[in-house]
Amino acid sequence: MSTPRKRAFSTRSIHSGEPVDPSTQAVEPSLVLSTNFVFDPDTAGFSAETLDDKTPNVYARWSTPTVRALEVKLADLEDAEDALCFASGMGAISALLLGTLRGGDHLVLSDVCYAGVAELARNTLPGFGIEVTTANFSDLDAVAAAIRPNTKLLWAETPCNPILRLTDIAAVAEIAHTAGALLGVDSTMATPVATKPLSLGADLVAHSLTKYLNGHGDALGGVILGGRERLSKLRQGALIHFGGALSPFNAWLIRRGLHTLELRMKAHQENALCVAAYLESHPAIKRVIYPGLPSHPQYELAKRQMHNMSGMLTFQTKEDGVEVARRFYRKLQVFTYAVSLGKQRSLLFYIPTEELLKSSFSLEGAALESYRDFAGDGIFRVSIGLEALEDLCADLDQALS
Repeated sequence: MSTPRKRAFSTRSIHSGEPVDPSTQAVEPSLVLSTNFVFDPDTAGFSAETLDDKTPNVYARWSTPTVRALEVKLADLEDAEDALCFASGMGAISALLLGTLRGGDHLVLSDVCYAGVAELARNTLPGFGIEVTTANFSDLDAVAAAIRPNTKLLWAETPCNPILRLTDIAAVAEIAHTAGALLGVDSTMATPVATKPLSLGADLVAHSLTKYLNGHGDALGGVILGGRERLSKLRQGALIHFGGALSPFNAWLIRRGLHTLELRMKAHQENALCVAAYLESHPAIKRVIYPGLPSHPQYELAKRQMHNMSGMLTFQTKEDGVEVARRFYRKLQVFTYAVSLGKQRSLLFYIPTEELLKSSFSLEGAALESYRDFAGDGIFRVSIGLEALEDLCADLDQALS
Protein backbone atom coordinates (compact mmCIF):
# COMPACT_ATOMS: atom_id res chain seq x y z
CA MET A 1 0.00 0.00 0.00
CA SER A 2 1.42 3.41 -0.94
CA THR A 3 2.12 6.00 1.75
CA PRO A 4 -0.57 8.72 1.81
CA ARG A 5 0.64 11.98 0.29
CA LYS A 6 1.33 14.65 2.88
CA ARG A 7 -0.83 17.69 2.34
CA ALA A 8 0.70 21.06 1.59
CA PHE A 9 1.49 23.49 4.41
CA SER A 10 -1.34 25.89 3.57
CA THR A 11 -3.88 23.04 3.52
CA ARG A 12 -2.69 21.71 6.87
CA SER A 13 -2.78 25.20 8.39
CA ILE A 14 -6.51 25.28 7.67
CA HIS A 15 -7.61 21.69 8.22
CA SER A 16 -5.24 20.11 10.77
CA GLY A 17 -6.85 19.70 14.20
CA GLU A 18 -10.21 20.95 12.90
CA PRO A 19 -12.63 18.10 12.11
CA VAL A 20 -16.31 18.93 11.75
CA ASP A 21 -17.90 19.10 15.20
CA PRO A 22 -19.75 15.73 15.55
CA SER A 23 -22.33 17.10 18.00
CA THR A 24 -23.28 20.27 16.10
CA GLN A 25 -21.94 19.63 12.58
CA ALA A 26 -20.38 23.11 12.75
CA VAL A 27 -17.76 23.65 10.05
CA GLU A 28 -15.64 25.91 12.25
CA PRO A 29 -14.53 24.47 15.63
CA SER A 30 -16.46 25.65 18.65
CA LEU A 31 -14.78 27.70 21.35
CA VAL A 32 -14.88 25.68 24.59
CA LEU A 33 -14.43 27.95 27.60
CA SER A 34 -15.34 25.49 30.36
CA THR A 35 -12.72 25.16 33.09
CA ASN A 36 -13.72 21.62 34.08
CA PHE A 37 -15.11 18.51 32.41
CA VAL A 38 -17.08 15.38 33.28
CA PHE A 39 -14.88 12.29 33.09
CA ASP A 40 -15.05 8.59 33.80
CA PRO A 41 -13.28 7.91 37.14
CA ASP A 42 -11.69 4.84 35.56
CA THR A 43 -9.85 7.06 33.02
CA ALA A 44 -8.33 9.74 35.31
CA GLY A 45 -7.65 10.52 38.94
CA PHE A 46 -7.77 13.67 41.04
CA SER A 47 -4.03 14.32 40.80
CA ALA A 48 -2.10 15.33 37.70
CA GLU A 49 0.38 12.62 38.71
CA THR A 50 -2.02 10.15 37.05
CA LEU A 51 -1.94 12.05 33.74
CA ASP A 52 -0.91 10.23 30.56
CA ASP A 53 -1.51 10.61 26.82
CA LYS A 54 -4.90 8.89 27.08
CA THR A 55 -6.25 11.02 29.93
CA PRO A 56 -9.43 12.89 28.89
CA ASN A 57 -10.01 16.58 29.57
CA VAL A 58 -10.36 17.02 33.33
CA TYR A 59 -9.40 20.59 34.20
CA ALA A 60 -8.48 23.55 31.98
CA ARG A 61 -5.02 23.95 33.47
CA TRP A 62 -4.26 20.45 32.20
CA SER A 63 -5.93 20.71 28.79
CA THR A 64 -9.06 21.85 26.93
CA PRO A 65 -10.47 20.78 23.56
CA THR A 66 -9.74 24.23 22.08
CA VAL A 67 -6.14 24.41 23.26
CA ARG A 68 -5.51 20.79 22.32
CA ALA A 69 -6.79 21.39 18.78
CA LEU A 70 -4.29 24.24 18.46
CA GLU A 71 -1.47 22.00 19.72
CA VAL A 72 -2.34 19.36 17.10
CA LYS A 73 -2.24 21.97 14.33
CA LEU A 74 1.05 23.49 15.51
CA ALA A 75 2.73 20.08 15.77
CA ASP A 76 1.65 19.27 12.22
CA LEU A 77 2.96 22.57 10.84
CA GLU A 78 6.32 22.20 12.62
CA ASP A 79 6.63 18.49 11.72
CA ALA A 80 6.84 17.68 15.44
CA GLU A 81 5.49 14.71 17.37
CA ASP A 82 3.63 16.99 19.75
CA ALA A 83 3.17 20.56 20.97
CA LEU A 84 2.52 22.11 24.37
CA CYS A 85 0.93 25.56 24.63
CA PHE A 86 1.44 28.19 27.32
CA ALA A 87 0.01 31.59 28.20
CA SER A 88 2.89 33.47 26.52
CA GLY A 89 6.14 32.89 24.68
CA MET A 90 8.07 33.81 27.79
CA GLY A 91 5.92 31.39 29.79
CA ALA A 92 6.76 28.61 27.35
CA ILE A 93 10.53 29.16 27.46
CA SER A 94 10.57 29.64 31.25
CA ALA A 95 8.66 26.38 31.67
CA LEU A 96 11.04 24.59 29.32
CA LEU A 97 14.18 25.84 31.06
CA LEU A 98 12.91 25.31 34.61
CA GLY A 99 11.24 22.02 33.69
CA THR A 100 14.32 20.62 31.95
CA LEU A 101 17.26 21.91 34.00
CA ARG A 102 18.11 21.05 37.61
CA GLY A 103 20.65 22.31 40.12
CA GLY A 104 24.11 21.41 38.89
CA ASP A 105 23.10 21.44 35.21
CA HIS A 106 24.74 23.78 32.72
CA LEU A 107 22.99 25.85 30.03
CA VAL A 108 24.76 27.35 27.00
CA LEU A 109 22.70 30.33 25.88
CA SER A 110 22.99 32.53 22.81
CA ASP A 111 24.60 35.76 24.01
CA VAL A 112 22.02 37.72 21.99
CA CYS A 113 18.43 36.55 22.38
CA TYR A 114 15.04 37.79 23.50
CA ALA A 115 15.69 40.15 26.42
CA GLY A 116 13.32 38.35 28.80
CA VAL A 117 15.16 35.06 28.29
CA ALA A 118 18.55 36.73 28.73
CA GLU A 119 17.41 38.33 31.98
CA LEU A 120 15.86 35.07 33.25
CA ALA A 121 19.12 33.25 32.58
CA ARG A 122 21.24 35.89 34.27
CA ASN A 123 19.04 36.79 37.25
CA THR A 124 16.91 33.73 38.05
CA LEU A 125 18.43 30.44 36.89
CA PRO A 126 21.62 30.73 39.00
CA GLY A 127 19.38 30.97 42.08
CA PHE A 128 18.26 27.41 41.31
CA GLY A 129 21.86 26.24 41.05
CA ILE A 130 21.79 26.19 37.23
CA GLU A 131 25.02 27.34 35.62
CA VAL A 132 24.74 29.55 32.54
CA THR A 133 27.35 30.37 29.91
CA THR A 134 26.62 32.65 26.98
CA ALA A 135 28.20 32.24 23.55
CA ASN A 136 27.96 33.76 20.10
CA PHE A 137 25.93 31.07 18.32
CA SER A 138 27.08 32.27 14.92
CA ASP A 139 30.62 31.23 15.95
CA LEU A 140 30.74 27.42 16.09
CA ASP A 141 34.12 27.41 17.83
CA ALA A 142 32.72 29.65 20.57
CA VAL A 143 29.74 27.34 21.05
CA ALA A 144 31.97 24.26 21.26
CA ALA A 145 34.29 26.01 23.73
CA ALA A 146 31.35 26.80 26.03
CA ILE A 147 30.44 23.12 26.49
CA ARG A 148 31.14 21.56 29.90
CA PRO A 149 30.78 18.00 31.20
CA ASN A 150 27.49 19.01 32.89
CA THR A 151 26.02 20.83 29.87
CA LYS A 152 22.45 19.65 29.43
CA LEU A 153 20.92 22.18 27.04
CA LEU A 154 22.00 24.63 24.33
CA TRP A 155 19.51 27.42 23.58
CA ALA A 156 19.67 29.21 20.24
CA GLU A 157 17.53 31.88 18.63
CA THR A 158 17.57 32.37 14.88
CA PRO A 159 17.22 35.01 13.60
CA CYS A 160 18.11 36.44 17.00
CA ASN A 161 16.32 39.37 18.57
CA PRO A 162 17.06 42.21 17.95
CA ILE A 163 20.05 42.11 15.56
CA LEU A 164 18.88 39.32 13.18
CA ARG A 165 22.10 37.32 13.43
CA LEU A 166 21.65 33.68 12.37
CA THR A 167 22.59 30.31 13.88
CA ASP A 168 23.52 27.31 11.74
CA ILE A 169 21.06 24.92 13.40
CA ALA A 170 22.40 21.70 11.92
CA ALA A 171 25.98 22.51 12.91
CA VAL A 172 25.06 23.52 16.48
CA ALA A 173 22.86 20.42 16.82
CA GLU A 174 25.89 18.27 16.03
CA ILE A 175 27.92 20.07 18.71
CA ALA A 176 25.14 19.61 21.26
CA HIS A 177 24.54 15.95 20.55
CA THR A 178 28.25 15.12 20.53
CA ALA A 179 28.32 16.52 24.08
CA GLY A 180 25.22 14.54 25.08
CA ALA A 181 23.14 17.72 25.37
CA LEU A 182 19.86 18.87 23.88
CA LEU A 183 19.42 21.76 21.45
CA GLY A 184 16.44 24.09 21.76
CA VAL A 185 15.69 26.78 19.19
CA ASP A 186 13.50 29.86 19.48
CA SER A 187 12.17 30.14 15.92
CA THR A 188 9.67 32.93 16.53
CA MET A 189 11.08 35.31 13.92
CA ALA A 190 11.44 32.59 11.28
CA THR A 191 8.15 30.67 11.75
CA PRO A 192 7.69 27.13 10.38
CA VAL A 193 7.09 28.67 6.95
CA ALA A 194 10.78 29.61 6.87
CA THR A 195 12.61 27.05 9.01
CA LYS A 196 11.91 23.64 10.57
CA PRO A 197 14.54 23.36 13.33
CA LEU A 198 13.55 19.79 14.26
CA SER A 199 14.32 18.61 10.73
CA LEU A 200 17.76 20.22 11.07
CA GLY A 201 18.58 18.34 14.26
CA ALA A 202 17.09 20.44 17.07
CA ASP A 203 15.34 18.61 19.90
CA LEU A 204 12.95 21.37 20.96
CA VAL A 205 11.44 24.42 19.27
CA ALA A 206 9.75 27.44 20.83
CA HIS A 207 7.51 30.11 19.35
CA SER A 208 5.90 33.17 20.79
CA LEU A 209 2.43 32.58 19.35
CA THR A 210 1.76 36.26 20.03
CA LYS A 211 3.84 37.19 16.99
CA TYR A 212 3.59 35.83 13.42
CA LEU A 213 1.64 32.67 14.21
CA ASN A 214 -1.28 34.68 15.57
CA GLY A 215 -0.46 37.54 13.21
CA HIS A 216 -2.97 40.10 14.43
CA GLY A 217 -1.50 41.41 17.69
CA ASP A 218 -4.55 40.51 19.77
CA ALA A 219 -3.63 37.34 21.72
CA LEU A 220 -0.73 36.27 23.90
CA GLY A 221 0.51 32.69 23.67
CA GLY A 222 3.56 30.45 23.49
CA VAL A 223 4.38 26.90 22.46
CA ILE A 224 7.11 24.28 22.86
CA LEU A 225 7.34 21.55 20.21
CA GLY A 226 9.33 18.31 20.08
CA GLY A 227 9.14 14.65 21.02
CA ARG A 228 5.93 13.36 22.59
CA GLU A 229 7.57 11.76 25.63
CA ARG A 230 9.56 14.88 26.53
CA LEU A 231 6.54 17.16 26.14
CA SER A 232 4.36 14.82 28.19
CA LYS A 233 6.78 15.27 31.09
CA LEU A 234 6.74 19.04 30.61
CA ARG A 235 2.93 19.06 30.62
CA GLN A 236 2.76 17.11 33.85
CA GLY A 237 5.42 19.19 35.57
CA ALA A 238 6.05 22.61 34.06
CA LEU A 239 2.58 23.34 32.66
CA ILE A 240 0.33 21.93 35.34
CA HIS A 241 2.45 22.84 38.36
CA PHE A 242 3.71 26.24 37.19
CA GLY A 243 0.19 27.10 36.01
CA GLY A 244 0.94 29.01 32.80
CA ALA A 245 -2.00 27.60 30.85
CA LEU A 246 -3.10 29.21 27.59
CA SER A 247 -6.57 30.75 27.58
CA PRO A 248 -8.96 28.86 25.27
CA PHE A 249 -10.12 32.16 23.79
CA ASN A 250 -6.54 33.10 22.91
CA ALA A 251 -6.04 29.61 21.49
CA TRP A 252 -9.11 30.12 19.30
CA LEU A 253 -7.78 33.47 18.02
CA ILE A 254 -4.33 32.01 17.33
CA ARG A 255 -5.85 29.02 15.52
CA ARG A 256 -7.78 31.40 13.30
CA GLY A 257 -4.62 33.39 12.58
CA LEU A 258 -2.76 30.25 11.52
CA HIS A 259 -5.17 29.75 8.61
CA THR A 260 -3.46 32.56 6.71
CA LEU A 261 0.10 32.09 8.00
CA GLU A 262 1.72 31.04 4.74
CA LEU A 263 -0.03 33.76 2.73
CA ARG A 264 0.87 36.39 5.32
CA MET A 265 4.53 35.33 5.47
CA LYS A 266 4.83 35.62 1.70
CA ALA A 267 3.46 39.15 1.88
CA HIS A 268 5.65 40.06 4.89
CA GLN A 269 8.73 38.85 3.05
CA GLU A 270 7.80 40.63 -0.18
CA ASN A 271 7.25 43.94 1.59
CA ALA A 272 10.31 43.59 3.83
CA LEU A 273 12.68 42.86 0.96
CA CYS A 274 11.48 45.92 -0.94
CA VAL A 275 11.59 48.20 2.10
CA ALA A 276 15.07 46.89 3.00
CA ALA A 277 16.33 47.59 -0.52
CA TYR A 278 14.71 51.04 -0.47
CA LEU A 279 16.33 51.92 2.86
CA GLU A 280 19.71 50.57 1.77
CA SER A 281 19.75 53.20 -1.00
CA HIS A 282 18.39 56.05 1.16
CA PRO A 283 20.89 58.87 1.87
CA ALA A 284 19.86 59.09 5.55
CA ILE A 285 20.53 55.40 6.26
CA LYS A 286 23.89 54.08 7.39
CA ARG A 287 23.21 50.34 7.26
CA VAL A 288 20.38 47.83 6.79
CA ILE A 289 20.35 44.25 8.11
CA TYR A 290 17.89 41.84 6.49
CA PRO A 291 18.51 38.11 5.88
CA GLY A 292 17.17 38.43 2.34
CA LEU A 293 19.72 41.06 1.29
CA PRO A 294 23.07 39.95 -0.15
CA SER A 295 24.65 42.47 2.25
CA HIS A 296 23.61 40.38 5.28
CA PRO A 297 26.83 38.85 6.71
CA GLN A 298 25.22 35.39 6.70
CA TYR A 299 23.28 35.64 3.45
CA GLU A 300 24.42 32.21 2.25
CA LEU A 301 23.27 30.56 5.49
CA ALA A 302 19.96 32.41 5.22
CA LYS A 303 19.39 31.06 1.70
CA ARG A 304 20.23 27.54 2.88
CA GLN A 305 18.22 27.53 6.11
CA MET A 306 15.31 29.91 5.55
CA HIS A 307 12.65 29.30 2.89
CA ASN A 308 11.09 32.65 3.77
CA MET A 309 13.15 35.62 4.97
CA SER A 310 10.38 36.91 7.24
CA GLY A 311 9.34 40.50 7.77
CA MET A 312 11.96 41.65 10.27
CA LEU A 313 14.73 44.09 9.44
CA THR A 314 16.94 46.56 11.26
CA PHE A 315 18.60 49.77 10.18
CA GLN A 316 21.00 52.37 11.50
CA THR A 317 20.73 56.06 10.66
CA LYS A 318 23.57 58.47 9.93
CA GLU A 319 21.92 60.99 12.27
CA ASP A 320 21.75 60.28 16.02
CA GLY A 321 19.27 57.44 16.52
CA VAL A 322 17.58 58.94 19.57
CA GLU A 323 16.75 62.13 17.68
CA VAL A 324 15.46 60.16 14.71
CA ALA A 325 13.33 58.05 17.07
CA ARG A 326 11.71 61.20 18.48
CA ARG A 327 10.98 62.41 14.96
CA PHE A 328 9.55 59.03 13.98
CA TYR A 329 7.25 59.10 17.01
CA ARG A 330 5.90 62.49 15.95
CA LYS A 331 5.78 62.05 12.18
CA LEU A 332 5.12 58.41 11.25
CA GLN A 333 1.58 57.83 10.01
CA VAL A 334 1.56 54.30 8.57
CA PHE A 335 4.25 52.77 10.79
CA THR A 336 3.43 52.57 14.49
CA TYR A 337 6.18 53.41 16.99
CA ALA A 338 5.75 50.41 19.28
CA VAL A 339 7.40 47.17 20.42
CA SER A 340 6.49 43.60 19.39
CA LEU A 341 6.43 42.13 15.90
CA GLY A 342 4.70 39.84 13.44
CA LYS A 343 1.32 41.51 13.12
CA GLN A 344 -0.55 42.95 10.14
CA ARG A 345 0.47 46.49 11.13
CA SER A 346 4.05 47.74 10.55
CA LEU A 347 5.92 48.47 13.78
CA LEU A 348 9.16 50.31 14.43
CA PHE A 349 11.18 50.89 17.61
CA TYR A 350 14.63 52.23 18.45
CA ILE A 351 16.98 50.11 20.60
CA PRO A 352 20.09 51.97 21.84
CA THR A 353 23.06 49.64 22.19
CA GLU A 354 24.33 50.94 25.54
CA GLU A 355 20.90 50.76 27.14
CA LEU A 356 20.34 47.17 26.03
CA LEU A 357 23.80 46.11 27.19
CA LYS A 358 23.09 47.55 30.64
CA SER A 359 19.56 46.19 31.00
CA SER A 360 19.56 42.78 29.29
CA PHE A 361 22.92 41.65 27.88
CA SER A 362 26.28 41.56 29.56
CA LEU A 363 28.72 41.45 26.67
CA GLU A 364 32.41 42.16 26.51
CA GLY A 365 35.37 41.45 24.27
CA ALA A 366 34.61 39.58 21.06
CA ALA A 367 30.93 39.18 21.99
CA LEU A 368 30.53 42.94 22.32
CA GLU A 369 32.33 43.52 19.03
CA SER A 370 30.06 41.02 17.29
CA TYR A 371 26.95 42.78 18.63
CA ARG A 372 28.24 46.17 17.50
CA ASP A 373 29.04 44.72 14.07
CA PHE A 374 25.29 44.30 13.62
CA ALA A 375 23.90 47.15 15.74
CA GLY A 376 26.46 49.94 15.93
CA ASP A 377 25.40 52.43 18.60
CA GLY A 378 21.75 51.54 18.14
CA ILE A 379 19.25 50.08 15.70
CA PHE A 380 15.70 50.58 14.60
CA ARG A 381 14.03 47.18 14.76
CA VAL A 382 11.27 47.06 12.17
CA SER A 383 8.43 44.58 11.74
CA ILE A 384 7.10 45.08 8.24
CA GLY A 385 3.35 44.55 8.00
CA LEU A 386 0.86 44.01 5.22
CA GLU A 387 0.19 47.59 4.15
CA ALA A 388 0.76 48.74 0.57
CA LEU A 389 4.48 48.93 -0.18
CA GLU A 390 4.30 52.42 -1.67
CA ASP A 391 2.65 53.73 1.52
CA LEU A 392 5.34 52.17 3.72
CA CYS A 393 8.20 53.69 1.72
CA ALA A 394 6.50 57.09 1.48
CA ASP A 395 5.92 57.16 5.23
CA LEU A 396 9.56 56.39 6.00
CA ASP A 397 10.73 58.95 3.48
CA GLN A 398 8.64 61.80 4.89
CA ALA A 399 9.73 60.95 8.44
CA LEU A 400 13.42 60.71 7.51
CA SER A 401 13.36 64.00 5.58
